[in-house]
Amino acid sequence: MATKEKPTRRLQININKTFEVSSIDSSAVEEKLFGRADKEVEDDDGPVVFICGKCRLPIGDSMSWDGSEDDQNQIKLKRVTNNVIIGKDTHFLEMNKQSACLVVDLICRSCYSLLGMVYTSTPRNLDHKRSTFCLSVASIDSYVLGSGGQMLAAEGPKEQLVTLEYRHNVEQQLAEMKMLVVSMAQRLEEIEAGLKEECDEA
Repeated sequence: MATKEKPTRRLQININKTFEVSSIDSSAVEEKLFGRADKEVEDDDGPVVFICGKCRLPIGDSMSWDGSEDDQNQIKLKRVTNNVIIGKDTHFLEMNKQSACLVVDLICRSCYSLLGMVYTSTPRNLDHKRSTFCLSVASIDSYVLGSGGQMLAAEGPKEQLVTLEYRHNVEQQLAEMKMLVVSMAQRLEEIEAGLKEECDEA
């Protein structure tokens, strides 16, 4: 009898070990499959609006983003709003001995602050700066659309559940209103008929 019990115990131990190794934690699977996607959704910010750092007037947004120039502390936009005035006077900008450029100023229409510049003429190594609006990071500010977290509680009458009793009451009220309108119309007709008779007798 003892020799028969040993294989059974070994088989049972092997089965238990097999299930222990192959058991899967559902929370780990959810984190593996959905955790990364959730983080990506949370990190996906809305459009950014760029505003004048002094008067807070909107001057552009990230939908027209064209890059940044870290060495010049600038961002580049393909388009700006009408709140930005493009200067008419061209002046000389010498970044270094081999990078002399001609630029015009970008000015805020409201407070006339200097916001940045447009490169009208550049050496070949700076051609990527032309035909873009280069805004100085020190002169602007920004905010993300939809980033506000404060909300007001919704106010208003609570919705009435449509039950048979509620429907019956509504239909009864409509019927009474209809009868009232009909009786008023009949009364008006009687008054008009009486007035006509009085006019004819006169």
